[in-house]
Amino acid sequence: MLACTAEATAYQKAFGQELRRRVVEDREPYAIVQADTPHELFHAMDIPIVTNQWWSAYISAKQLSTRYFDKLVEAGYPANSCKYCSLGLACSVANESETAPWGGLPTPTVMVARLTCDCIQQVFGQWANLLGSEFFPMEAPAWTDKDPQWFAHSRDEWRRVYQPDRIAHMVAEMQDLIALLENRTGRKFDEGKFHHLMEQINVQEGYIWEAAQAIGKARPCPVSIAEQMPNTMIPQWHRGSDWAVAHAKKFRDEVLERIATGQGTSGNEKLRLMWIGAGVWHDPGFYQALEESLGAVFVWSMYMPFAGPAYIRELQGSPMEALASRVASMNETLHLPPWMNGWMVAEAQRCGIDACVLLLPPDNRLSQSGTKLTALALEDAGVPVLMIDADMVDAKIWDHDRMVGMVADFLREKGLAQ
Repeated sequence: MLACTAEATAYQKAFGQELRRRVVEDREPYAIVQADTPHELFHAMDIPIVTNQWWSAYISAKQLSTRYFDKLVEAGYPANSCKYCSLGLACSVANESETAPWGGLPTPTVMVARLTCDCIQQVFGQWANLLGSEFFPMEAPAWTDKDPQWFAHSRDEWRRVYQPDRIAHMVAEMQDLIALLENRTGRKFDEGKFHHLMEQINVQEGYIWEAAQAIGKARPCPVSIAEQMPNTMIPQWHRGSDWAVAHAKKFRDEVLERIATGQGTSGNEKLRLMWIGAGVWHDPGFYQALEESLGAVFVWSMYMPFAGPAYIRELQGSPMEALASRVASMNETLHLPPWMNGWMVAEAQRCGIDACVLLLPPDNRLSQSGTKLTALALEDAGVPVLMIDADMVDAKIWDHDRMVGMVADFLREKGLAQ
């Protein structure tokens, strides 16, 4: 294990305790937000946030998802709710202080989500009513620029790529959100702090992008995605902070050191696998289960390489517009054609991928939207794809041994393993 992996995990544990103190014990004003909303505004105002996807992963890691989804159905909600976005709602519906992390979440000042699918306004609207809060929806205007190579231009041509009208609309909404937060919390938005934060985010994401580029070229793979994920995602929740920038640099340096000394995550690497989808947060050991027996190493997930095209922006004198360009299409680039499949085919080629395992959550509409077209695009490019019906936070439909066996059988059937 990398030294920085343990450090990231320890930092996040301490952060969770501090966040709990601020939100639950001290009852500071805080927000519940989706992952694709402008977290930087809250950071610039020192307003704590609980990210819905992080909270879902936290609940799932504590093996509570089955219990809460059962409670959600008992309360009359549909059994096929999108699990990733509704697990936090399920926890609040269950209203079990004795089992819920932190005893459950108190009433937030505001709840924020982009309207990226039909169900998200229902989840956040009902959740806000249940907690006695207010839902601040942000639009997801249509992206008419259908450039499959968007990732090659997003750093410096972001105004063109993400379209001036969409950027202006997002800026207006962010200004409205800032006004709401100032009015409700008494805290002021600090332009200087925000500008510095955006500059530091570019530095942080640059380190992660360098590490991603190096891992794609290295043989053997120096770091499995089981360690790439925490060293990328934990700093992303704190992006732009002094700790996050320093940790990203430390991670990059440790990756380069392992490459220089020829160290691999497996001593038996034969196959390079790509994982498409959010992490299976209730079974992180899945990703390294076939490293020694078949030499099958998961070298790619979306989290690390996304740092470059999705986050790095030349500010061009307007950090607010640069942030708007980042937020405007984050989900689209991960889930919808032609952006999703164009990027992932390019990444498979960059990293020398032999096969892909693609997560297809049965009840997650957004994650289904572009995955099948992406599978077709990868197969057309010579990369065989296994699609598995499973969920990133719902452990009820997951069986470790069956899933590992399914991947092993797929690799053997394709003649990639014996």
